[in-house]
Amino acid sequence: MQASALIVVAAFLTSILSGVFGMAGGIVFMGVLTWLLPPALALALHGVIQFASNTWRFLLHRRHIAWPVLVWFGLGSAASLALFSVILFAPTKFLVFLGLGLTPILVWLPERWIRLDASKRSHAVAGGFVANAISLISGVSGPVSDLLFVNTMLNRHQVVATKAVMQAMGHASKILVYGGLLVSAEGREALALPATLVAVAASMAGISVGGIILDRISDAQFRLIRRWLVTLVGLAFLVQAIRIAVA
Repeated sequence: MQASALIVVAAFLTSILSGVFGMAGGIVFMGVLTWLLPPALALALHGVIQFASNTWRFLLHRRHIAWPVLVWFGLGSAASLALFSVILFAPTKFLVFLGLGLTPILVWLPERWIRLDASKRSHAVAGGFVANAISLISGVSGPVSDLLFVNTMLNRHQVVATKAVMQAMGHASKILVYGGLLVSAEGREALALPATLVAVAASMAGISVGGIILDRISDAQFRLIRRWLVTLVGLAFLVQAIRIAVA
């Protein structure tokens, strides 16, 4: 019961972060789930709750979505899903925390090093493949998807809206690959269906609150706060991965 309550509260609070910055919330929530549950089960549950959260975010900001980008990104994601569907991969807490710790570093890469543009088909396809693969390993891929927007002229609403669909693709992939664990005895014991539904509702509520905050900040504030936020979160999880490695 205590774990279920913590998951519901975490789903709400971290979804506020996602609603504002389009990332960070998913990273923190994945860390909470990995701390409480076996890695594969954490990935599956994260997929379900975050898929609902990102779908709601997509509905709230749907008029801002850059649809042409998503077609090619989706093809890359599908190719990655096909690959993971035929290989045997067992996620571990170390790999999940390592991925959560390292991916935020990408936001600090100098823009002159990055020539990616989501509007270019090859970039979108490659980005979809890599982002989805990382999502299936560590649960999140927000900073990877962000690299596709470095050289595009999208405002904060367009970034958040388009990334909502991109991330929903990654979460759907986790459901397809790991979702069977949710109906197993282990999955039902970890989080009962009513608690899962409450967590989904909490994540949607958090997204709505985050959307209100997003409307009240500037593009400059959006970029600055998001960069430092994900960096601090990443450092925390990197420390956790090191602790697991040396234990």
